[in-house]
Amino acid sequence: MFPRAFVFSHKDGQSEHIFQHILPRTVSQQRRIKAHLNETIFIGPPMTVPRLIPTHQWTPVEQPDVSFSPNRVKGSKRKRRRDNHSQNDLKRQRFVSPGPHKQPARNANFTSQPAAGPVTSRETCSSNSSIPTCSSATSKPGGCVPSLREGSHQSAFPSSSVNDKLSQQILDLFHACEQQNDDLEKKEHCRAALQRDIQTTFPCAQVFLAGSSLNGFGTRSSDADLCLVIEEGKVNHRKDAVYVLSLVRKLFYTLSYIERPQLIRAKVPILKFRDRVSGVEFDLNFNNTVGIRNTFLLRTYAYVEKRVRPIILVIKKWASHHRIKDASRGTLSSYTLVLMVLHYLQTLPEPVIPCLQMDYPECFNPKMDIHLVPSGPSNIPAFVSKNQSSLGDLLLGFLKYYATVFKWDKHVISVREAKTLPKTYCREWRDKFICVEEPFDRTNTARAVHETVKFEAIKAEFTESYQVLQLRKDLNFILPLKNTRPKR
Repeated sequence: MFPRAFVFSHKDGQSEHIFQHILPRTVSQQRRIKAHLNETIFIGPPMTVPRLIPTHQWTPVEQPDVSFSPNRVKGSKRKRRRDNHSQNDLKRQRFVSPGPHKQPARNANFTSQPAAGPVTSRETCSSNSSIPTCSSATSKPGGCVPSLREGSHQSAFPSSSVNDKLSQQILDLFHACEQQNDDLEKKEHCRAALQRDIQTTFPCAQVFLAGSSLNGFGTRSSDADLCLVIEEGKVNHRKDAVYVLSLVRKLFYTLSYIERPQLIRAKVPILKFRDRVSGVEFDLNFNNTVGIRNTFLLRTYAYVEKRVRPIILVIKKWASHHRIKDASRGTLSSYTLVLMVLHYLQTLPEPVIPCLQMDYPECFNPKMDIHLVPSGPSNIPAFVSKNQSSLGDLLLGFLKYYATVFKWDKHVISVREAKTLPKTYCREWRDKFICVEEPFDRTNTARAVHETVKFEAIKAEFTESYQVLQLRKDLNFILPLKNTRPKR
């Protein structure tokens, strides 16, 4: 990921580490050591530093003239000589004093006004920065995907989609459980505050909101996934990611709005924590940019056809109820389940949804710069399907497909190509019970299912639920609605 000229150091005392390149070279060796040992916390905005993230053309946001810093020491009569400081002027500044912020950070999902210094509480952040607004690059007129500020509102469903009791139950449950705009606002406020605070340690860092909170398939109780990007590219997850997230965890201990930070040293290390203000649980990963790409791919699928979101939400609730949607316990991940539903909708005789990566390859180019990904699918129009099946028929068909049609031992699910691929003996698919291709890096998203007993339990739930629903045509028989609806 990083050039050979510098690498992460995992042992104190070595001279070659990332801070030698994030900090300006005019900073003394003593100050570099302090930063490396995390003994000094920046109080002011980050100093001018070489960018690790490539620059691009962005629509600038007019910023108000902030004539004071909330962190300025009261009674200080020291005057700033001029606004534009040269690199040599760093010697005249106190290392922990506010300095010029010559590179306003680009927010990852929204555009907000940067405040004057780091914060340790959400209240301070709110008082010094405006409510974030959606960037003009996020959405353009004519596309089916709403801007991040427009929320999840959709027009009424056609009568053909809701023409029976089962379909109406699906739609009612969807409306009761879908993530609301204020839920997204809470997560976005925390993301913006975190980005601001993390930039006191990593000035070039960007924090992206990803996962179900943004892809259109979230519920009111969904946790939030965040991706910390310092430089786009591959990282050594066992070293670099753990090292960076360890530094971030130390920072989180100083933030009053963050509680219970816990570093999980998994294959993809994550830092779990809770936002004290909103009560939302967060998972922060480092440079797992494929998660950002698939978030906006799934977001486009969510809005390209009206029936997609209700069907997927109900199927996720069904899988959770039957305890087959928990990758940490050897069953299906939420992401895998979504891909399975999309594959089914793509491969019907009359498809309900298109294959976006084949129809719009330029919008989902795996090599597209990560900062351009949110605006990639903004002009994709809604898909008009000849298949007018009701929500109930699609749910029943999904269960039937995986209970009686799909060949688990021979097929690989591919949303990227809208078909099943033959299961080969390559390392990714060999000896795997369920094979679901990740649309961008083509790994197996269902690799967590590695025990025979769990695999058989998953197949049994598909078969049993299909048989019951086919007979009863009532969602309550496979998913008790009374216990599934959120409590008011």
